[in-house]
Amino acid sequence: MTARDELPVKDSKTRTESGYIGKAEPRANAKRLLQGRGSFIDDLRFARLANVVFFRSPHAHARIKSLDFSKARAAPGVIAVVDGRAVAEYCTPWIGVLSHLKGLKSPPQYPLAIERACWQGEAVAAVVAETRAQAEDACDLIVAEWDPLPAVMDMHEALAGKYVIHPELGDNICFSREVDNGKVDEAFAKADVVVEESYGFGRHTGVCLEGRAILADYNAGEHTLTVHHATQAPHMMQDIFAKHLNLPEANVRVICRDIGGAYGIKVHVYPDEMCTAALSIMLRRPVKFVADRLESFLSDIHAREHKVKVRLAATKEGEILAFDLDDVTAIGPYSVYPRTSGIEGNQVVNLTGGPYKHQHYRAKLNVVFTNKNVTCQYRAVGHPIAVALTEGIVDLAAQKLGMDPAEFRRKNMIADDAYPYTGAAGMKFEVLTHHQCLDKLLGLMEYKALRAEQAVLRKKGIYRGIGLAAMIEVTSPSPAFYGVGGARISAQDGATLRLEPTGMLTVLSSVTEQGQGTEGIFAQIAATAVGVTLDKVRVITGDTSTTPYGGGTWASRGAGIGGEAVLQSGKALKSNILDIAAAILNADKATLDVYNNEIIDRASGESKLPLAELGRVAYFRPDTLPMKFQAELMVTRHFTPREYGFTFTNGIQASLVEVDPETGFVTLLKHWCVEDCGTVINPLLVDEQIRGGVVQGIGAALFEECHYSDDGQLLNASMADYLVPMSAEMPDIVCGHVESKTKTSELGAKGVGEAGTAGAPGAVMNAINDALGPFGARVTSMPFTPERVLDALAAAGKGQAVPR
Repeated sequence: MTARDELPVKDSKTRTESGYIGKAEPRANAKRLLQGRGSFIDDLRFARLANVVFFRSPHAHARIKSLDFSKARAAPGVIAVVDGRAVAEYCTPWIGVLSHLKGLKSPPQYPLAIERACWQGEAVAAVVAETRAQAEDACDLIVAEWDPLPAVMDMHEALAGKYVIHPELGDNICFSREVDNGKVDEAFAKADVVVEESYGFGRHTGVCLEGRAILADYNAGEHTLTVHHATQAPHMMQDIFAKHLNLPEANVRVICRDIGGAYGIKVHVYPDEMCTAALSIMLRRPVKFVADRLESFLSDIHAREHKVKVRLAATKEGEILAFDLDDVTAIGPYSVYPRTSGIEGNQVVNLTGGPYKHQHYRAKLNVVFTNKNVTCQYRAVGHPIAVALTEGIVDLAAQKLGMDPAEFRRKNMIADDAYPYTGAAGMKFEVLTHHQCLDKLLGLMEYKALRAEQAVLRKKGIYRGIGLAAMIEVTSPSPAFYGVGGARISAQDGATLRLEPTGMLTVLSSVTEQGQGTEGIFAQIAATAVGVTLDKVRVITGDTSTTPYGGGTWASRGAGIGGEAVLQSGKALKSNILDIAAAILNADKATLDVYNNEIIDRASGESKLPLAELGRVAYFRPDTLPMKFQAELMVTRHFTPREYGFTFTNGIQASLVEVDPETGFVTLLKHWCVEDCGTVINPLLVDEQIRGGVVQGIGAALFEECHYSDDGQLLNASMADYLVPMSAEMPDIVCGHVESKTKTSELGAKGVGEAGTAGAPGAVMNAINDALGPFGARVTSMPFTPERVLDALAAAGKGQAVPR
């Protein structure tokens, strides 16, 4: 054994300089166990499964003066108590930056904070014990001495820089960007109408059904690490574990089975998860961590804390001339690795004004550090902000011009025959269908009849509102999204298809399953491409040792990228099957086809050979095939988009609400979404993806917000206090589709997983403001709670705005 393989203990009750390792096995016995092989040893190692819990900072910002582990190390069942310095010997720090986001900066981050904690909930020590309960009991016995530091909680105070969280960085600005395509001031100077509004977006989080979970198992005898991980990107995590734990990548296996919801929450590197893997190496035993609901609120990434000012210039005829945007967003004390916390704000800049044909655009973005939990990519990254502020200011302009909001949009949307088209923000669109989607939406909702009913009800003192929100959605990103910035995040996905001797079809895909139905659509695509029935298909995902290399699940890329890989692999496998069939039957390949699990005559449909018989011959009796002929019944294909940086989709949503001016309560009556996601592979899955996304968007609009005190305490870190949308409050959600296939792939599919979330907040906001129209009131700060609605009504009565 090398020095690295030595157990990090001196005796059975040893406290190292950085932490405590207790109750160790005798070294000779440990060596015997580590060198063992076979099922008995495997069972024994899992019988030694340890659980880790984390001692987290109660302060938003504080220097760690001392950590006393003496009582914790004496607690029953405790195996180890360690601090950040001990873990840093096994796991190197990381920095969440991307080179193509010029100027993006962040300090190094460690698995456990070493000198100071920078948000309430940051882990500073770990307790490993035989059971979770024992680890929690011991964790309560840790005594910490803190030196509290000033906590920067307000994004504008952070921007001003009176107190700098990371002095070595010089200021609190993580990333800034400006876009100006020219003559914006001239456009505003000549405009007949200029409208301006400030919007606020409440910080919130994913609240996944299943919490984050990881079980890391280091085998010292083989120098391998197997990680069972609730992650969306197994190959990305394989690379990261290998890099930061100093292991060969081939020695790291990441297994990720079905995940109980992720929404982007589980596609990032979390310090406590890296610590868990490091502890497995340190202790030479399996170590498990499962985040409970309370610490999930403190440690799962948050998202969408923005304050935005936006202006719009238009002519009196209703032509939009320009947008002008100023966005400030707070991301916590670190940029999250490896995707960074600059992407969300960057998306807001790229997507604002997206559906419209204005020629002038200016945007300013500042991403700032604060002493709250970190923020990063969460379902529909940046889209809900960009869509809401765009559609909010568009509605305000239509109101000022006295135009119907639907007709104002129709006048300004990019024409369906104008593509390919480059928007004012520089985004290149292959093909979008804004006008078709608008027409279909207005027909579905019977728009004119709803307007007539609204007018009648207002005379009766019933205030209903209709809100529209057009949107574009980034899906299936190319290497231009992350790879160009140096992140080792694959933009391609792969699929391996194998015909088994029994005629079964096995599909192995690098895309993971997190509840979105990926495995179902891959089975459909494979069955259709090869010519077998659906019951003959088995799909395997989420294992770096068996599936092709790929990016995993994020950015609505499963169907568009992973599905295309399955299609191309299926077509190649079918061709190989027909080669074998032609050899067996002594027939021309062109006269044969595969249908319903059989080789058939293409012209007559007559059955010639069951696939099971073909498999038997190919695998067990290849000697009966022609000389120099080799049967190939396993095919792998990869796919990544190239022509465009992203495969954009588009759509439009509408919301019908009723507002009670006495209580401020908003009742959702009905919601509509028309989406163009290209080829619709499975209509039921697509519609339910949209509905689920709409519900999450409604949560942002009406319910969800992480409330912090002035000293950085998260005040509603439980399901008793953090509101999420429930079925009783949700309206009927009607879905419609327009199909414009992308030409970047044969399948023609675009993404759809984030469309509902992208447009719903803006549609609900515009509906509420439409209902409040007779009172001259507007709400612009999400979530739109009854209290905020009442404040807006009170402010309108006084002729002034009351921020809340």
